Amino acid sequence: MNPRLPAEWEIQDGVLIGWPHEGTDWACMLDDVLPVFAEIIRHITSFERVVLVAPKAEPVVNYLQKSGVDISKVTICEIPTNDTWARDFGPITVIYNNKPVLMDFGFNGWGLKFPADFDNVISKKLKQLGVFLPNLNTIGLILEGGSIECDGLGTVLTTSECLLSPNRNPQLDKSEIEQALASLLGAKQVLWLNNGFLAGDDTDSHIDTLARICPDNTILYQACDNPVDEHFESLKLMERELQSFCAPDGSSYKLIPLPWPKARFNEQAHRLPATYANFLIINGAVLVPTYRDDENDKTAIAQIAKAFPGREIIGIDSLPLIEQHGSLHCVTMQLPQGVLV
Repeated sequence: MNPRLPAEWEIQDGVLIGWPHEGTDWACMLDDVLPVFAEIIRHITSFERVVLVAPKAEPVVNYLQKSGVDISKVTICEIPTNDTWARDFGPITVIYNNKPVLMDFGFNGWGLKFPADFDNVISKKLKQLGVFLPNLNTIGLILEGGSIECDGLGTVLTTSECLLSPNRNPQLDKSEIEQALASLLGAKQVLWLNNGFLAGDDTDSHIDTLARICPDNTILYQACDNPVDEHFESLKLMERELQSFCAPDGSSYKLIPLPWPKARFNEQAHRLPATYANFLIINGAVLVPTYRDDENDKTAIAQIAKAFPGREIIGIDSLPLIEQHGSLHCVTMQLPQGVLV
């Protein structure tokens, strides 16, 4: 039986998160970002468990308890970390013979941009600590969770900018990458986006910042309606590519655009990668990044609700997260049913 990559909206055991600390790039703004992480964890633990990695557990426990988090739903593992981008260092779960298997792909700091020596072994350490139930398979391929979207039926959506990056798997061409996705993840069709980017993004256009596959052959995507914005042309071309794609049943996808958030800049006047596409699907809810941009935040929540009827849609102030060039989905990795002990 071939492996199957489950969709994010399938039942989960929990979510993996890395805690910000003084050894991460968050050191200069911990007071700003720790409340965001606590809020994410508080909402997730209303629906499922959280596995939290941090160098030291005691200060994290104290902080979360003061933040109103149900600590009984949090498993804290003392593991050294470089940073907090669990989407990319966490394991990717596939279903094989009706059982989950954890795929531990290589993580090299988004194409050798940042140190990743600690983060690259977090999945192995979690398995050694007895947190994960399934087998953990170490894979030589460099592949980040944020670079792929799936429907649970064999469709993988990705970007050529990321998966064909020369600093990830330079020995493989496009066809060989597709073969790897087929054999390792059960991909039956790979949909490649050749357009779409966010200024300030370090990931080489991770798909989870641009377009997300949702239930019932639906795609939520980041649109730009400002003709003078630097993103306008590229995101329009991306929209046309999405319109040309076919779902597994041969039909066109139902496309739902997300509003273009107000431009945000850091203290050095560099643009930050604000996107509403970076939402997290959990059991019974969707956590949506917001950016203190009332009208667009409300519209984004309403648009995402269209794709997830019956789920609670919860906005999370993620403005501090984009200071380090990621957002809500980037700092989380879902752990499907059967993964946690």
